[in-house]
This record gives sequence, structure tokens and C-alpha cells, in this order.
Amino acid sequence: MSTDTQVPFLTQEAYDRLVAELEHLSTIGRDEIAKRIEAAREEGDLKENGGYHAAKDEQGKQEARIRTLEQLLKTAKVGEAPASRGIVEPGTVVTALVAGGEETFLLGSREIAGGTDLDVYSEASPLGQAIIGLKVGDKTSYEAPNGRAISVEVTGVETFTG
Repeated sequence: MSTDTQVPFLTQEAYDRLVAELEHLSTIGRDEIAKRIEAAREEGDLKENGGYHAAKDEQGKQEARIRTLEQLLKTAKVGEAPASRGIVEPGTVVTALVAGGEETFLLGSREIAGGTDLDVYSEASPLGQAIIGLKVGDKTSYEAPNGRAISVEVTGVETFTG
């Protein structure tokens, strides 16, 4: 399954939160970084100026986050988390036996989870790809990055309530 065709899912709350973050980073955030870089430049020799290099690094990370948010917000499907029909799909909370241990996690973008304590697995991850479309009681396996086969049994699928 190609990850290029997968559309990220966001709740309206997550979408609104990310729009606000993008607005802040694109305006106030950029201004603050520019001022820090300018102030550090005025301190002299840039080769040995730790404050300058730290501000430039932070600027690079911030610009990367802006690009990530722009792409996510442009392509995301926004709406309510799907009502659980007992089928694993993006935006559902899944309980599964993974390699013999029980795990409960949200399937989708980490941006959806917001302030919850849930672990989040992307639907594009090896685990996510293996369980999409499965129902409670279904078993499968997937290949971990180290090449080992990991067994999975879906034991529960619930609606994500945030």
C-alpha cells in the first residue's frame, strides 16, 4: 500500500489547533526568531557565536514544522472521529495483542491525539498497514524494521473521543 494515497484524518478540534499553531509560527514565531538571530549577529564573530547558531537551528526546525503543518492541513480529511463499527480505520482506538502483549493506541496522526495519553500509530506504519480494515478477533502479522514477524490480534475497536 502506498503512503502517497493515504489521506490523513484530523478531528475538527485538532485541525483548529494546528491552524492556530501554523498562524503563530508563521507570524509571531518568525518575528521572534528573526529578532534573536539579529541580536546574536550583533554580538560579533559568527563562527564562535553559540547563540547565533542555536537561533539558526531553531529557525530551521520552525520552518520545517511550518511546511509539515501546511502540507497536513492542505491534505487532511477533517471531521468527527469515525463511529466504531468494530473495524480498524484511521481515527479509531484499537486494543490489540501485539507480540503477545496488550496495547491500546490511536490509529492515525499524532496530531489528533492532542492532550491524550494514548500512544499513536500512523496508518502508514507497518503495524497500521497490517491492521487497517481488520475486525475484532482478526489476526495478522507484520514485518518489523529488524525483519522479524510480529503477530497481532485485534481485541477491541472503539470510537476516539479525544
